[in-house]
Amino acid sequence: MHLLKWLYPGMKFKRWLLLFSAGVMLVSLGLALVFNYKYLDYIEEAIFRAVYLWKGSYNYTFSTLIGIAVVALGVVLMLVATRFVIRSVITVLLPDNSERLVDIIYEKRRLGKGPTVAVVGGGHGLSVLLRGIKSATSNVSAVVTVADDGGSSGRLREELGIIPPGDLRNCLVALADTEPLMEKLFQYRFKGTSELAGHSFGNLFIAAMTEVTGDVETALKESSKVLAVKGQVLPASKDHVRLDAVMEDGTVVEGESHIPEVHKRIRRVRLFPEHAQPVQSALDALTTADAIILGPGSLYTSIMPNLLVDGVAEALRKSRAVKIYICNVMTQPGETDGYTASMHAKAIIDHGGKGVIDYMLVNAAPISREMQAYYAERGAYPVEVDEEAINALGIGFVKADIISETDLIRHDPDKLCRSVMQMVYRFQPGGMDGKDRL
Repeated sequence: MHLLKWLYPGMKFKRWLLLFSAGVMLVSLGLALVFNYKYLDYIEEAIFRAVYLWKGSYNYTFSTLIGIAVVALGVVLMLVATRFVIRSVITVLLPDNSERLVDIIYEKRRLGKGPTVAVVGGGHGLSVLLRGIKSATSNVSAVVTVADDGGSSGRLREELGIIPPGDLRNCLVALADTEPLMEKLFQYRFKGTSELAGHSFGNLFIAAMTEVTGDVETALKESSKVLAVKGQVLPASKDHVRLDAVMEDGTVVEGESHIPEVHKRIRRVRLFPEHAQPVQSALDALTTADAIILGPGSLYTSIMPNLLVDGVAEALRKSRAVKIYICNVMTQPGETDGYTASMHAKAIIDHGGKGVIDYMLVNAAPISREMQAYYAERGAYPVEVDEEAINALGIGFVKADIISETDLIRHDPDKLCRSVMQMVYRFQPGGMDGKDRL
C-alpha cells in the first residue's frame, strides 16, 4: 500500500515511471533485434510443450496470460527498483526522513497547490493562525509588525539597533516543519541574573544572523532554511520605528509597550518617524495574494503598526484578494475596553482606509460562565458581535466556532484555519457571490 502512494495525483512521479517503462520496452525490443527472434520462439515453444504435457492440448490464451503475468512482474520490479534507488539517495541526504519520503513529497505537492495567503499582524495571535494555515497551503507570507519595544526584543532593538525580532521569531517557529527540539531551542529563554537573562535564543539567533548577512530580510530567509519554514516571514519595514498613541483626552503615549498601561481610550495610533519605508517583498506578497488575513492579535499594537507603514494600507485597498479580519474574542484591558466587533473593524478602517476589510470572522462559540468570571476579574469581556453595525460599515461577517477553552480563551489553530480557508475559497474572486453569508 505504501508503494502505491507514489502513484497519487500530483506526485509528478507517474510521468517519469512511464518514461522509464518506455525505455525498458525500447531496450527489450533492441535486444530482441540484436539476438534474433528465434530466442523468443524457444520461449514460446517451451510454454507450448509445458501446457501440452499438462493439458493434452494447447490454446493461445495461455501465452497471453503468461505474457500479462510477465508484464505485471516487470512493472512490480520497476516500481520496487525505482523506490529503492530513490531511498538509497534520500537516505544519504535526509537520513531522518527517508522512511516517510513519499509522504513528505505528497504533502509538499499538495500544499504547493494551495491559495496564496498573506497574513498581517504580530504577537501571539498571528503565530496561532500560522500554525493552522500551514496545514492548508505552503504559499504563505507573514507580514509582521516591527514596533515591539518590550522584553528581549526591546533590549536587542536598543542595544544592537535592529528591528525587534520577537514576533518574527514566533512566526518562523509557527511555520516551521522541523523537529520539536529545534522549536524548543528557538523558544528557549535564558534564566538567571546574567545579561542573557530574559533573552530568547531565537531572538539572539536572528540578531546574529542579521549581523552576519548584513540585512534582516536575508537573515530571515536563511533562518527559514534552518527551520524548514513553509512560506516566508517578512518585516513590514526595516526602519527603526516607535508606536505612539493619541488618546481621546489629547494626551500622547510613546512606545508600544506603554500604551495599554495608561488605561485610556485610544483615538488613533501613529508611527514615529511618520514615514516608515516598506519592505518591497512584503508589498509584493500583498499584491499577489489570493487572500489577505488581518489578525488575530492586539488591535492597536499588533495590527495597526503594519497599516501605518507607507504603502501597506494602499496595497491592501488596491488588492483584488479577499480581505478578512479575524476579530478578537475578548476585549483587551487598556486597549479595547468596551469595544464591540464593529468598533474593532471601524478602527482598522479609520487607520487603513475603506477597502482594507471585506469580511470579518467572529467567534460564535459560547464562553463558559467560569471563564467569563475569570476574565472579568482582569478587566476583559467577550466581544459583542453587533451584526447591524458591522453591515453598516459595508463589510460582511461570518460566525464560527474558532476557540478552545483550557485555562485561557485562545483561538484554536485548526478551527481557525478551517473557517478561514472556507471563507477564502468561497469569497475569493471567481468563487461564490461575495455578498452571501456562510
